[in-house]
Amino acid sequence: MRHDHWQRTAARLDPERDFEEIGRLVAQYEFPWDSQQALSFALFRTYAVPSIGRLLHDTGEFTSAVQKRHDDTVIILETIADRGLESDEGRAGVRRMNQMHGSYDISNDDMRYVLATFVVSPVRWIDRYGSRRLTAGERLAVVRYYQRLGRLMGITGIPDTFEAFSELMDSYERETYVFDAKARVVADSTLELFATFFPRPLRPLMRRFSIALLDDHLRETFAYPAPPPWFRRLAHGSLRARGQVLRFFPARREPSMLQTSHRMRSYPGGFMLEHIGTFPAASSDSAVVSPPPA
Repeated sequence: MRHDHWQRTAARLDPERDFEEIGRLVAQYEFPWDSQQALSFALFRTYAVPSIGRLLHDTGEFTSAVQKRHDDTVIILETIADRGLESDEGRAGVRRMNQMHGSYDISNDDMRYVLATFVVSPVRWIDRYGSRRLTAGERLAVVRYYQRLGRLMGITGIPDTFEAFSELMDSYERETYVFDAKARVVADSTLELFATFFPRPLRPLMRRFSIALLDDHLRETFAYPAPPPWFRRLAHGSLRARGQVLRFFPARREPSMLQTSHRMRSYPGGFMLEHIGTFPAASSDSAVVSPPPA
């Protein structure tokens, strides 16, 4: 298929009505790797808000069980997006997510900020490193999808445009970002997990590579040392070069999802969505289904 096959397919859809389908084309066919990396960095930047970083640290889940927390997040978010917000599976994913959030004292402002990072970070990443920039219709579809998800999560004061989401995210970070020792522990644990997704000899390099991609305000908030300018240029340049090379590749024929990749390690025997995630008031936090006998 032509490289622009999915772009042309999305262009025939109405982002006000078909925002979920456009979102699947972008995230699963056109820019799966970029979308996955961008959402990982979106979550990472939320740790720099002290009220978020401290909460994640105090639960112990992002230090002692960071792989499972990663896998749980991927499963829930990908299931909602893949099956659809109004589907039985999608609603089950939203319900499980709301149950987890409802177990903690999380402000609407923090919830709305996290939602904004999910809108803004992937668009900025793809525009910077992807094989092309997102179209206006694709960008609008991202906004409409997360508006609907945010309403299902009970978030109020949700922005109506990408520009408004961008301003909300940037202003919230200017107002709240400050070094917190607990948040730094969560950030370190997450970087260590990211590194394990690569061959062992590359892991120290990939940690440095990830830090080099952070914007200055975020990196300084975590008190990470500034990488040498040449290394930062190499990190950003390699991602831009990858995007340019992909312009010559044919369109992907099969969807790509993280929950079927080697990065998912917590549920080798399968899982049940209603058992995914944290259960602070329960005695069990296991969603593992035992594999069948050999």
